[in-house]
Amino acid sequence: MAEPAHESQSSIGIDMGIEKFAALSDGTFLTAPRPYKRLQKRLARLQRNVNRKTKGSANRKKAVLSVSKLHRKIGNIRRDFLQKASTTICKNHALIVIEDLKTSRMSRSAKGTVENHGRNVRAKSGLNRSILDQGWSEFRRMLEYKQGWLGGYVVAVRPHHTSQTCSACGVVDKDNRLTQAKFTCLSCGHTENADLNAAKNIHAAGYAVSACGGDGSALGHLTEMQPAPMKQEPAEGVALCAA
Repeated sequence: MAEPAHESQSSIGIDMGIEKFAALSDGTFLTAPRPYKRLQKRLARLQRNVNRKTKGSANRKKAVLSVSKLHRKIGNIRRDFLQKASTTICKNHALIVIEDLKTSRMSRSAKGTVENHGRNVRAKSGLNRSILDQGWSEFRRMLEYKQGWLGGYVVAVRPHHTSQTCSACGVVDKDNRLTQAKFTCLSCGHTENADLNAAKNIHAAGYAVSACGGDGSALGHLTEMQPAPMKQEPAEGVALCAA
């Protein structure tokens, strides 16, 4: 059986975010529907309705069913967006470079212990919900298995300094990004959307590693590479290091 060969010869870097679901290194921005945030008040109302019903009653069972249906709706909206977004990206690019984000750690509770109370618990709780509502882990899983079908590759690089590095001159400075949205290099004066700048750095780091032209150390070492499981050679125009 012939191994799949990706039809595209291009590569792309992806920076995941909260306000914007993702920024792609080609200048494309993806905005997620964030169904949990949109339906959160309705869900809370239905859950309160459950608590008001007598345990074991038919009315309580109906109320619980309503909560379950809304949870299912939220999940379906999220999966539909992720499926469409991942399919489009995978079809158009043979090499996809992403950040190796540890979402389970990023969404860990900030409550702490009885002896050591957590800090900024309310803000951290909101951030956790936003991360989970975006579905980053599921998005990565979809990219990996779809690239396997198509004959492409997914490369994951550590996210260190991707938001502080100038994509134009390569200078790393924490003061380059003083706001969430804007990146201004204090060395060369390059100004750009901060997420787009990060996406370009992610793309450069992953492509440097995959093309054997560098180790990506300037932007974070390569931590994981997911080649297409059915493919041994890269698509034409995308050179990958031999195992």
